[in-house]
Amino acid sequence: MPLKHIIIYLIVINVATFITYGIDKYKARRAMWRVREASLLILAVLGGSVGAWLGMKVWHHKTQHLKFKYGVPFILFAQIALALYIFSCL
Repeated sequence: MPLKHIIIYLIVINVATFITYGIDKYKARRAMWRVREASLLILAVLGGSVGAWLGMKVWHHKTQHLKFKYGVPFILFAQIALALYIFSCL
């Protein structure tokens, strides 16, 4: 897969994840049907960890839940480490 496609994918998944965190915060404030926590974490694992982390910071959402407070930064650092490893092997 060319680097250009990977970059486009990462931009799209992170924007979608950021927006999803914002939508979930909006729904939480209005006692509406919510986005599943598993779905929010899966978006981070699929490459949207930057969007998830920014969504947590900007929307002040899920910041007290331990699996988000520690899980999202862990996923982000793991993805950065994986990317550095892959690029060092090229």
